Amino acid sequence: MGSIVVPVVAAVSAGAALVLALRAGGALAVAIPGLPDPGPVTTWALPLIRLLADAFATLTVGMLVTAAFLLPGDGPSVSPHGWLLLRRAGTLAAGWAATALTLIVLTVSDLLGVSPQRLSGAAVVSFASSISQGRALLLQAGLALTVVVLARVGVSRGLAATAAVLALVAVTPPAFTGHAAGAGNHQIAVSSLVVHVLAAALWIGCLAALMTVRRSRHLADTASRYSRLALGCFTAVAISGLANAAVRLGTVDQLWQSRYGWLVAGKLTALVILGTAGAAHRSRTMPALHAGRRRAFTRLAAGELVVFAATLGLAVALSRSPTPVATNPTDADPLTELLGFPMPAAPTPGDLLGQPLPDLLFLTLTACGAAGYLAGVRRLRRAGHRWPIARTASWLTGLLLLAAFTGLGVARYAYVLFSAHMVQHMVLSMLVPILLVGGAPITLALRALRRPADPQVRGAREWLLIALHSRPAKLLTHPLVALGIYTGGLFGLYFSDLLGTLMRSHLGHLAMLVHFVVSGYLLFWVLIGVDPGRPRIPHPILVLIHLAAMMAHGFFGLVLMQTTTVIAPDWYTAVHPAWASSLLEDQKLGAGIAWAFGEIPAAVVMILLVRQWIRADQREQARLDRAADRAQATGEDDDLARYNAFLTAASQSSQDQHRGRRP
Repeated sequence: MGSIVVPVVAAVSAGAALVLALRAGGALAVAIPGLPDPGPVTTWALPLIRLLADAFATLTVGMLVTAAFLLPGDGPSVSPHGWLLLRRAGTLAAGWAATALTLIVLTVSDLLGVSPQRLSGAAVVSFASSISQGRALLLQAGLALTVVVLARVGVSRGLAATAAVLALVAVTPPAFTGHAAGAGNHQIAVSSLVVHVLAAALWIGCLAALMTVRRSRHLADTASRYSRLALGCFTAVAISGLANAAVRLGTVDQLWQSRYGWLVAGKLTALVILGTAGAAHRSRTMPALHAGRRRAFTRLAAGELVVFAATLGLAVALSRSPTPVATNPTDADPLTELLGFPMPAAPTPGDLLGQPLPDLLFLTLTACGAAGYLAGVRRLRRAGHRWPIARTASWLTGLLLLAAFTGLGVARYAYVLFSAHMVQHMVLSMLVPILLVGGAPITLALRALRRPADPQVRGAREWLLIALHSRPAKLLTHPLVALGIYTGGLFGLYFSDLLGTLMRSHLGHLAMLVHFVVSGYLLFWVLIGVDPGRPRIPHPILVLIHLAAMMAHGFFGLVLMQTTTVIAPDWYTAVHPAWASSLLEDQKLGAGIAWAFGEIPAAVVMILLVRQWIRADQREQARLDRAADRAQATGEDDDLARYNAFLTAASQSSQDQHRGRRP
């Protein structure tokens, strides 16, 4: 009975919170006569279906992540209970896809002020294919259907992990098109919302999946692994939620002076309650669970799920409620609406550092990267092992540059000046990757991460090894593939319409910056990396690959300097500052930066390559010397002696054959 009561109570809690919050937030205002009104069906069905879609998405993510990463497996396959979670996830994902498609119809009805029965199919298709919000929902439905297939076609842990990652990706598209996308400073608003929904889906979904585990031994161990995940999710939800609320509220007093602020206060109260429950789990119920007493844990977890459900209702109501800071106001500056910030003044050295434009995604990545790396170094030192200080300095410097060039003033000017964009590109694709590769993070992770006590559990170290030896990794780390990705990004981005398209959306801009860092890291990891899993390639070939990359980079800069056509004219014409030089002059300045910037990093990489080449020869010679010493001591032939004997025998055989052919 308990397994039925908890979902029912949670559903009632979510529905009640949604209705009360919609009324309190002003989202159910009385229709004004003469204005289009979609009718009561859309007014009530849209938030309810949104709540149902969010519930399906959260549970799908939780079931898949628990089956793939938290539960022990059965060799290469998931455990029997993991198989059950996979099947449940497939059913939930099908409901997720159906509700996402239903939301497309209801959203069109809401926007046009027409009841769903009177909508034309052409209007729905046009919305789903040409409007960002419709495309996001359609993409989400397609990804959810893909998860349905993956959850049904196999039982391997790798397949379950792929489905889990895909489900996490499917959660994010609507976050790029809601209130946050239309608000000013959407660099913070959108990125914080993405972090918020991902962390919340993991936190809530995995707890719901955990409640289905019946075996006490498995529950205790799985709950311990979930506890560490939940702590990270709580931190991410709290920080991202506060950042997002700050953008939408505008001022602190709106927290108690506006209806939207009241709903935010309700979510903050729920967060405090859930944080207190998490602390109680760590201090009381987890020790009892390991002692075989699961009742206290399940009761507290059930209470958490009810609070989580109410919080989901509040979140949906917030997405439907008007914010104190108007979203897409009628009197807004079109340029501010396009960029997310007003046009900056003519840059000075201080402005490039003193007008920050922080992006929470990159701040989260850099903070987690630095904290994880330092934790690994600390663990090694506690175990009595040394870690080179130069590697630590290299890694932290790379992360510092990544945060600076994606969050300081140079990131603001990169939106409006091609030259500033090129500076950002060169730093992110060359300087930052070289420093990150020098930190040898994979080596550190493999040495610092601990193996799980249960051999049937795959921890972070085991998944990292699987990823390093996977076929996609082998393909991507082939030197020609890595070179093609790096150079193809240069020419494909700037000599097509892709740059302007990416700059017009926050998601596209983030994808472009991530590509800069990842493509550069991939190439330089192949060239000068020291981590395991890197392909063993002779140093002369690596030198040739590096020379080819240098030639392609130089040719790119030369072609860019000689072109007389403005790149991404639609974008740069719309955002070109009045104080700046002409578009073509600024573009030629950016081309000169691209042509000249790569010289010093390329020279550093060449020096490192030659140094590694010399050291490899020295190690090989030392190995041969040791083999010769052993052969002399034991009276056996060493490798060199056997090779010389082989050459002598081959030469003698050739001479004998030659004499045999003489008359």
